[in-house]
Amino acid sequence: MAEAADTPMEEGGESTKELEVAPALIAVNPSQQSVVVAVGSDLRVYDLREGCAASLVDESDKSFHKDSIRAIRYGVNGKLLVSAGDDKLVKIWSTDSWHCIGTVSCEKRVSAAAISNDGHYVCFADKFGVVWVVNLEEKDGTFSLVNEKAAPMLSHYCSIITSLEFSPSGCYIVSADRDYKIRVTVMPKRPLNGAHEIHCFCLGHSEFVSCLDFISSPDFQEGYLVSGSGDSTAGLIDSIEREEEQFCAVTDLCVVPNSTLIAVAIQSFKGIVLLSCNVSAKSVSFTKVVSITGETFSPTCLGMSSSEDLLWMVMGISKLPGLDCSSLVRVRAMSGFKRISEGEPIMLEDNEMPGGQKLLEKLQGSVSIEESVYVAASEALKKAMSKLLIKKHYSVENRETRKRTRNDKKFKQ
Repeated sequence: MAEAADTPMEEGGESTKELEVAPALIAVNPSQQSVVVAVGSDLRVYDLREGCAASLVDESDKSFHKDSIRAIRYGVNGKLLVSAGDDKLVKIWSTDSWHCIGTVSCEKRVSAAAISNDGHYVCFADKFGVVWVVNLEEKDGTFSLVNEKAAPMLSHYCSIITSLEFSPSGCYIVSADRDYKIRVTVMPKRPLNGAHEIHCFCLGHSEFVSCLDFISSPDFQEGYLVSGSGDSTAGLIDSIEREEEQFCAVTDLCVVPNSTLIAVAIQSFKGIVLLSCNVSAKSVSFTKVVSITGETFSPTCLGMSSSEDLLWMVMGISKLPGLDCSSLVRVRAMSGFKRISEGEPIMLEDNEMPGGQKLLEKLQGSVSIEESVYVAASEALKKAMSKLLIKKHYSVENRETRKRTRNDKKFKQ
């Protein structure tokens, strides 16, 4: 996610330069070999194979991220991880050594990223709605960045892109934006030359689209696209199911591998909503709610490997205002999705999680967190999402003032 302008403006056009908070993110290696959490500019990795924290090595001149990270994504085979954000840098990491194999400088802040299924292309979107692409080369199992200069691939025309996904076959790249649209684009054979063939638009939402995923089906190689939105809906393309009348944004969703279940995180909700997809009827229906008791934990980002029956969740925020701590990260996990017919999934206690206390110390920064910090973080996250993704409306005079005073610069070669 990214904001609408580099310098927020008051009603009269004067810069406020408010402190920007950023939600914490979580990503899980497809084989559950590692878990990554991003909070602010900090990228934290725990190696589940070795049972210890992983050390990142970045030998580029630009070094590590210097501002809030807005996107972290593993490749399909787990060999690559991409991180990107407000410092206008996209970093590509080898998960074998956790070395940064390349850094790409962008013109604008980055809001979403994805790695092609074959691992040869990294795509990322900036806050002006342009999707860029760089290509990678693999030799003897080692990846390298061919060119540090990204090429424009497609555009949403000045609308912030919130999510990027490749279809299971890799034939399509799907992009969602703040203006309620989902664009399905044919992935070209030569992406560096641009993606000019639009397959379709999906226009079922009435607010920003926050997240995308695919449900696989033996009868349909491309799978079925699932989306979540700020209009309180989550559903299968145009078959949208509204769960309640109170509009709370869907902050993230995750398809449970080898099933038709969809785990949904809802803004400020202390739990997970489970939906079931009827592929033949192309519909989504409510299954159950799994509440999280014992603490104020409202997950905002979800991750799941393709090999383990474990849903990873994170609640967190950077630059937390009004408190001594600068950031909050809380990581939890839920199991039991393969036995859903026998009962509801179970929230793991801290000592039951893979990695246990060592993992929590690395990814959270500490094991224990005070309840007052949870409450403050929950309220700050709600305001942050509203500021980032709900469109502001300005008068003609204010729009002209913003054009004259905004500080985004053209990228210099």
